[in-house]
Amino acid sequence: MSDAGSMNLRSLLLFIAVYETQNFSVVARREGISASQVSRIVHQLEDALGQQLFYRNTRAVIPTESGHLFIRYARAMVDNFEEARRELDERSTEPSGTVRINGPVFFGQRHVAPGLAGLAERYPRLTIELTLTDDFIDPHRDAADLIFRIGTLTDSTFHARVFGQQRYHLAASPEYLRQHGVPTDPAELSQHKCLVYRGSSGPNRWLVRRKGETWVHYPVAPLMTSNNAESLLIAALGGMGIVLFPDWLIGDRLKRGELVALMPEMACAINTEQLYIAAIYPNARHPPLNVRAVIDYYVAFFGTPLYWQT
Repeated sequence: MSDAGSMNLRSLLLFIAVYETQNFSVVARREGISASQVSRIVHQLEDALGQQLFYRNTRAVIPTESGHLFIRYARAMVDNFEEARRELDERSTEPSGTVRINGPVFFGQRHVAPGLAGLAERYPRLTIELTLTDDFIDPHRDAADLIFRIGTLTDSTFHARVFGQQRYHLAASPEYLRQHGVPTDPAELSQHKCLVYRGSSGPNRWLVRRKGETWVHYPVAPLMTSNNAESLLIAALGGMGIVLFPDWLIGDRLKRGELVALMPEMACAINTEQLYIAAIYPNARHPPLNVRAVIDYYVAFFGTPLYWQT
């Protein structure tokens, strides 16, 4: 060091080594320099801090209280530098190896899988392992680097990249509406043929909210329930009844006119809490390069607004 008031990474590393060994000579041999050089660098660090870090005698180098306090900061500064260096190194390299992606079945089929060809073309050294399941996946315990999830995102043990909100639509085919009329008030739903998704906790509740008001549950007597959304969608397209589905499932059908959105001036949902479409990964300050590359790719692939939203 040329300036007694300066501090650099090497001086921190030497300080940590002296703190751990309590011996200038041991550190000097390890570093290939003289013990006097180690001592001088530690002195310069003490001058920069304005604190004595070690008591020195002929037998040992003993940390002072200031030394014990500063070691935590020194280690943190070195760790931060190493983490920054690793991230910068990663940015100059190409994603490679296996990335394990998990997602809900229908969302994965409709919106994750169609993007994989482009992802593979962009990162040819990346191997993709895709698992689609509607079971809850914990990335801390299950084999997943990245999980596409639709939910409330209340778990602080995960980092999340939100792609957008999930919106719901009441919809029916033009043929159904010609035969049974177009409901203009949610209270009329009880007189219509309704096709209701049934999950593990039972049939979905149909909630409607007028602008500026609270959510209201409108009970319906289902003509059909199913735990398979695709089957309900096929039935609705065939004119069997009304469905309440998320935009990512029926947005393309609405755009093509195969389904018609009902009461579009009102908000619809199956849950009073806002649900988000997001990619989550275990809590880490910086996601691994492979995870970051996949997230950035799908941010662009899904677009803003999300390409399926009408």
